[in-house]
Amino acid sequence: MAKRKEDPPPAGAPAWMATFGDLMNLLLCFFVLLFSMSSVDAQKFELIAASFSQTFSVLSGGASAIGDGMLVSNGVSQLNELSDYINSMGAMADSEDNVSLGEESKTESDIKEEFEQEQLKESERLAEQIQEAVEEQNIDKEVDVNFTSQYVLLTMNGALLFDSGKSEIREDAYPLLSKVSRILERYAEHTIEVEGHTDNIPISTGKYESNDVLSSYRALSVFSYIAENTTLDPANIKHSGRGEYVPIADNSTPEGRAKNRRVEVKIYHALSTM
Repeated sequence: MAKRKEDPPPAGAPAWMATFGDLMNLLLCFFVLLFSMSSVDAQKFELIAASFSQTFSVLSGGASAIGDGMLVSNGVSQLNELSDYINSMGAMADSEDNVSLGEESKTESDIKEEFEQEQLKESERLAEQIQEAVEEQNIDKEVDVNFTSQYVLLTMNGALLFDSGKSEIREDAYPLLSKVSRILERYAEHTIEVEGHTDNIPISTGKYESNDVLSSYRALSVFSYIAENTTLDPANIKHSGRGEYVPIADNSTPEGRAKNRRVEVKIYHALSTM
């Protein structure tokens, strides 16, 4: 008995493959279109790719939907919701870019100027507090309060503290230094610096061979008094002699030289850059 001849398979690819191929072509065109409409940003691209992967079931998260409606994996298109989603992501990214560009547009000098303004505000705030304390102690006539962007400055005339050509504190100056010390104790966490200054009249004695040495000894005397009569940590207090090199008045007049013979106490604030 002759064998029945088998029917040849239908020509062409199976019907399901054509449908699948059309879907892949559409997705490819869609990605090419997205790429051509925007600049490539690595972070944005990863976010979008991850969202597509979950939405179209390319990876394991294909059951999540974009907005309301059926999923693409269930056979119903959500391109309207997808378009809204992509547009919202683009708007968000543009907003972030604008903020980033705004920050990048600031120059180094702009940033430095803003920081200096913050420093000045902090110094002014601190100076107001100290000025009130000086007035409360009733020593506003003996102590001048000023400030820079780095510190608040207390200035005491040298004639109130020392005899001419000497570095030992006068006994009648102890009450003044005691009141100043009590004010400094309120700022124990700050760095404090004591500086001695002189006029430009040369000095040469057995103990002080120059104005530099005299100013250093005077700063040391004030430092020692503060350290011994307060609870301040001496590690936070510096002292130095500046001699005649930082005058605040004209050394050609007796009045100017008297102003230059002084002791300064600097209170640095948290934003200072020493």
